[in-house]
Amino acid sequence: MQLNKRAFGLAAGIIWGVTVLVATVVAIILGKGEHIVLLKGFYLGFSISPVGALVGLIWGFLDGFICGWIFAWLYNRLAG
Repeated sequence: MQLNKRAFGLAAGIIWGVTVLVATVVAIILGKGEHIVLLKGFYLGFSISPVGALVGLIWGFLDGFICGWIFAWLYNRLAG
């Protein structure tokens, strides 16, 4: 069975982007964010703020899409 690289990448991108968005919103609401603030080192422009949550959504989607696409490609190469 072959994985569709684009579909797998989109699914992974959506999941990771929404995860970063929700985690940032929760950090804003609870006033805590000691661990999620570490994403500043990976995602340019990210911060614990509403704008930072949207930036994290975009970066998270791109990151998830690329990782998902690579995973599906590698799976297809090794399983084929």
